Amino acid sequence: MDGTFLAFDCGATSCRAVLARFADGGFSMEETGRFPNQMLEVDGRYYWNIRSICEHFVAFLSRLGQKGVRIDSIGIDTWGVDFGCIAPDGTLLGLPRAYRDPYTTGVPEQVFAKIPREELYGATGIQLMDFNTIFQLYAQTQAEDPALAAAESILFLPDLLSYLLTGNKVCEYTDASTSGMMDQNTRQFNKGLLARLGIRTDVLLPVVQPGTRVGTLRPELAAKTGLGPVPVIAVAGHDTASAIAAVPATDPQFAYLSSGTWSLMGIEAPAPIINEASAAANFTNEGGIEGTTRFLKNITGMWLLEQCRKVWKAAGRDYSYPQLVEMARAEAGFPGRINPDDPRFANPADMVAEIINALRHARPARASEIPGQAGNDGYSDAQIVACICHSLADRYKEVLARLQGFAPFPIRRLHVIGGGSANELLNQWTADAIGLPVVAGPTEATAIGNIMMQAKAAGLVADRWQMRRLIADSFPVKTFNPTSCPA
Repeated sequence: MDGTFLAFDCGATSCRAVLARFADGGFSMEETGRFPNQMLEVDGRYYWNIRSICEHFVAFLSRLGQKGVRIDSIGIDTWGVDFGCIAPDGTLLGLPRAYRDPYTTGVPEQVFAKIPREELYGATGIQLMDFNTIFQLYAQTQAEDPALAAAESILFLPDLLSYLLTGNKVCEYTDASTSGMMDQNTRQFNKGLLARLGIRTDVLLPVVQPGTRVGTLRPELAAKTGLGPVPVIAVAGHDTASAIAAVPATDPQFAYLSSGTWSLMGIEAPAPIINEASAAANFTNEGGIEGTTRFLKNITGMWLLEQCRKVWKAAGRDYSYPQLVEMARAEAGFPGRINPDDPRFANPADMVAEIINALRHARPARASEIPGQAGNDGYSDAQIVACICHSLADRYKEVLARLQGFAPFPIRRLHVIGGGSANELLNQWTADAIGLPVVAGPTEATAIGNIMMQAKAAGLVADRWQMRRLIADSFPVKTFNPTSCPA
């Protein structure tokens, strides 16, 4: 069987459209467009311009229609936790708040006064981060947010974008599982928990599994794009769930690192892992495909480097990623380290300045004490990049050691997927740090996983292992052994 599928893969900094064609037992894919995505600040509040994202979707679909391309289905993946409110008449009530908005600062402690931290984690298995949906909803409830008060339903972002394209509402499991509101055993929302917090439960939809058909393009969009009533599939809507579906593993004995703006390190577990130790380590249990659990930990990832690039570009130093890698290589011996997960790095006005401040607090630092070129008040740009890469490798080592204590199987290798897998220097430093082989690639894992779930819904693949075999045959990977050079 043949098929042509379109994946809309949306991250916090950019979105893209990827077209894949299945034929003769294999498949190929190409990026057909990309556009920037960023938080919209209005009066000190941060939002996602979901309307603009949807307009770009329609523009891409129209281009395909103009070229005479016919597609079998569309899938959408995004980041988790954020949501939009839908009115009884079907209209979107304002723009969704962004998870980096500080309006939930201090909210977890308010929630813990009503539901102890241990009880909340024990019920949901989700790591406690102040932007979890449950904390956002509690904050909006306490503030008597007019959009939430008027809502008939709420939709997580991949489901919201699907709704804007089709007019049909669903609540896809993998994205909903990031909310901190779901019972991991029943895979439905824990409404009793929410009722104790005064959070409305009537706005929550029944949960559906990945591969569910949402509907077809709205009639006006079907006509405008020239594509007709193309089906939209609820893929693994959370981007990490899609990415993990694309890990080219041959057996279950692996850990993964989905490396992008965030680094998500974990294992594909057969069941949730919820106990005192996992609670103390703040590991999370999120939904995967085919009944699996993504047992993982969020680590601040390429966000650090992306925000430094922004600062340097504004100062007239526009570095490419290959240049950044070479800069780090040149300063491989730089001793400075930071904790990538320090809250100070969540959304600073100047990431470079924040890293320098952290380094100065970590150890006294005068320019004469630090090897390398002076700059940035004693630190060169290259030293900052080396610091970020070494600090990430050290953090990966720490988290993997914790994972090895939880995993119900031996971890033989670390699969690094996503855009960060192209950073060969960081891959090598990670292999050296963890003492295990690092298998890097594919870089486009999230889009591939999105597409594979559409192919599964169409009957072209049977399960995740067939998907992974096909991915391994179609995309090159590179292995980095814990030595001084990659294999």
